[in-house]
Amino acid sequence: MNLPLFLARRIYKDKGDKYKVSRPAIRIATIGVAIGLAVMVVTVSVVLGFKHTIRDKVVGFGSHIQVENFLALQSTDPYPICVDDSLMRVLRSTDGVKHVERFALTQGILKTDSDFLGMTFKGVGPEYDFTFIRQNLVAGDIPEFSDQSSHYKLLVSQMTADKLKLAVGDKVYAYFISNNDVRARRFTVSGIYQTNLTLFDQSLCFTDLYTAVRLNNWLDGQCTGAEITVADFGRLEETAANVVERVNRTPDKYGDILTSQTIDEAYPQIFSWLDLLDINVWIILALMVCVAGFTMISGLLIIILERTQMIGTLKALGARNSTVRHTFLWFAAFIIGRGLLFGNIIGIGIVLVQEYTGVVSLDPTSYYVSTAPMELNVPFIVLLNVATLLISLFVLIAPSYLISHIHPAKSMRYE
Repeated sequence: MNLPLFLARRIYKDKGDKYKVSRPAIRIATIGVAIGLAVMVVTVSVVLGFKHTIRDKVVGFGSHIQVENFLALQSTDPYPICVDDSLMRVLRSTDGVKHVERFALTQGILKTDSDFLGMTFKGVGPEYDFTFIRQNLVAGDIPEFSDQSSHYKLLVSQMTADKLKLAVGDKVYAYFISNNDVRARRFTVSGIYQTNLTLFDQSLCFTDLYTAVRLNNWLDGQCTGAEITVADFGRLEETAANVVERVNRTPDKYGDILTSQTIDEAYPQIFSWLDLLDINVWIILALMVCVAGFTMISGLLIIILERTQMIGTLKALGARNSTVRHTFLWFAAFIIGRGLLFGNIIGIGIVLVQEYTGVVSLDPTSYYVSTAPMELNVPFIVLLNVATLLISLFVLIAPSYLISHIHPAKSMRYE
């Protein structure tokens, strides 16, 4: 029989009126642990949800890995590579690669009767994965983009449509300048999407791969590059290394040198900003653990002082200091466990309410999302619970040694 555990249970269940001071202290300690854990759960869920939402949006526009011309990464000028069937087979057979698609970029100006806007036209072929754009489509539909002919269909963002006052089905002229020559093309707006990621929404639209390649006067098979989606984002660096080994520094059939970069390397400012959020999370976690620890210390001290006579009696009956100390640590574990239970209920409840109702809205122009994103990470929440329990018990070890200063004879005369 575990005597400290047995005594701790009896103390915890004791509702006697003579312990009028310790009962509020226990409630305050329980509330402190519950609030601390709830704040930690909500904080971690918000940051994970925000980071993954923004990451998925950036990946939706640029995939995980891009294979391009080495010269294109060293300047702003467009340098093509030949992405033929041979290169596509090599990329698709690379370990960790899930999907490969071609793309071609060209610069132009969209003009209406009342306004104009400089745009980047992204030409895509039939193999392009529009899952991300389809999830954010607000009007119209996604046309069948071709690599064999020009359909002159256009997919624009809601931001572009608002600035140029465009709607689905409208005709709009685009002007392209190349070698001191201006070429005009008339496009039809087939669909409108909205991702709230200003970096892309304000300057990017989609059209046929064939159209973009011809406007750049590129040779057969040439395009800006290939976009690669990996099967597991956690193995991005490993898959990128496999791509580097197979294609980097190798020439295409026109002699252009191939190179590759990950989405982190293509947009370092965005991912560096997201990484900074981790610092905020650690600061909040540390503060909340401190709050839970201090409330538990104060509660335990009050309980020990109020149970002085009981401690003296146990010592007089032969109980060692370690036995009594373990009794009160078990008692503290019951309080912490109760606080963790309520903290999980409150924290997870808030996360689920926000996830399914979106009650907390944000300004998409500043935060790139219209509602506060949430992501419940069960392993992380379990880790938070275990860490809070262990750290709280650890900080209670020193206060528990106060028991060794309580003398049985003096405690018997306490009342």
